[in-house]
Amino acid sequence: MYQLVQFITRQRAFILFAFLEVLSLWFFYSVNNYPSAIFFNTSNYYAAKALSTSNSIREYSNLKEANTELASENNYLNSMIAKLQAQQLDKSIVNYKADSIVASRFKFVVAKVSGLTTSQFNNYITIDKGSADGLAPGMGVISSTGVVGKVKSCSEHYSVVISILHSEYSISAKLKSNNEIGSVKWKGVNSEIVEMTEVSRYKIVRVKDTIVTSDFNYVFPPNITIGYVKKVGVKPDQTFHEIDVQLATNFHTLAYVYVINNKLLGEQKALEEKSEDVKAK
Repeated sequence: MYQLVQFITRQRAFILFAFLEVLSLWFFYSVNNYPSAIFFNTSNYYAAKALSTSNSIREYSNLKEANTELASENNYLNSMIAKLQAQQLDKSIVNYKADSIVASRFKFVVAKVSGLTTSQFNNYITIDKGSADGLAPGMGVISSTGVVGKVKSCSEHYSVVISILHSEYSISAKLKSNNEIGSVKWKGVNSEIVEMTEVSRYKIVRVKDTIVTSDFNYVFPPNITIGYVKKVGVKPDQTFHEIDVQLATNFHTLAYVYVINNKLLGEQKALEEKSEDVKAK
């Protein structure tokens, strides 16, 4: 207490000056309307800027949690969409409805991208889920916007995915507008463009048509978006269209993916292989 009194005594001139300065400013702004309005508006402006900056910092700090929540929600929605699509009645087949187990055969696992390449001739993606999470080689991988690739190998906690941007990887696809079947494969040049082949030149293909996975995929549910027709052409004496497809997935900003586990894949493959053995005999 004694030291406080000593400090005030030593600094009494400055303290008095500061007090009188504050008092004079208060009188000046309270009596004069124009400076008062300027002071009020200026203080409000900087207070709003400070609040905006504070909110931005808070939102950025919560961004990782928000992204994780969105990825989990998309995972649930993907499961529901796959199930509903499989349960839809095919209008061309009277009274057909998919078995409930078949309809719900696809299970989705959310994973975060740990690393990827886009500029190589054969590109791969590393994700932070592995065999401990139920992943296995051959499983399909999609993003929230479209097809990504399929699992190549797994460790306990990580997996390597063959990207659709791989020279030796192709996907059975179809034109959404007319269900015409073809194959989609990367040409090894532009990381945003793939090529669709095996579509007859006599079939109608339009720019901006949607390309989706066909019903003949082991690893992908049908009607998962691959991309959109960017360019259509036919060379002389050729049987098929040359179709450039703009990929729906942006690999340069890819952060989360969904790994698809077809729970009936083993049963389907075993049956088909058994049928092939019977034919061979």
